[in-house]
Amino acid sequence: MKCIIIDDEPLAADLLADYCQHLDFLEVVGVFTNPLESIPVIKAKNIDLIFLDIEMPQLSGLEFIELLDNPPLFVFTTAYSQYAVEGFDLNAVDYLLKPIRRSRFIKAVTRVKEVHSQRNPLIANNIFSSVGGENKKEDFIFIKSEYENIKVKIEDITYVQGLKDYLKVHLVQCNKPILTLMSFKQLADRLNSSSFERVHKSFLVNINHIDAVQRNRIVLSDMRIPIGERYKPNVLSRLGIS
Repeated sequence: MKCIIIDDEPLAADLLADYCQHLDFLEVVGVFTNPLESIPVIKAKNIDLIFLDIEMPQLSGLEFIELLDNPPLFVFTTAYSQYAVEGFDLNAVDYLLKPIRRSRFIKAVTRVKEVHSQRNPLIANNIFSSVGGENKKEDFIFIKSEYENIKVKIEDITYVQGLKDYLKVHLVQCNKPILTLMSFKQLADRLNSSSFERVHKSFLVNINHIDAVQRNRIVLSDMRIPIGERYKPNVLSRLGIS
């Protein structure tokens, strides 16, 4: 799927480009700070998807979409939540609030995949084998703990707990967690983000191992994990809980 990124903030554009390059079905063919400069590429390259900032000095993302006769699928990106309703009125597939988390990005491109497959069912069957899996090497990772690197199956990780200077990686049927000096960001970047969700500043959870949600807690076997207030909207949305 060919995509372009339009954002007048270089750091925001670079982050999206980095997210895209870790998904083998997304090909970034252009990054633009001025939306008007992207029009020839959209017409010539058969672009499937646009990641589009709303607040830009030359032309807002909302105005830009209205200029296009037959726009590709598009996802709005912005730091301002007040544009959400207007964005969806223009048939945006999704609406990402900055700073954009990788897990939320994965959720957005999953929606794009579904919409694109409805439009192009034959193409979709050929190119969309998975979302979030960059390649088969993501079945496992090596986690450095003290003087060794331990091979861990990603599906066996139930949750990760942050404790000041280190992380505790808890595994299925293993009473002793792995202790590592990796940061949450370092570990999350190596995991399959379609399966993991940050639910609290101190907890990253594999949603495949969730047994229940009780108000402000997540139940994994005999463990009760708190849901932080700032994470709660994303967590409930991810789990389809209203």
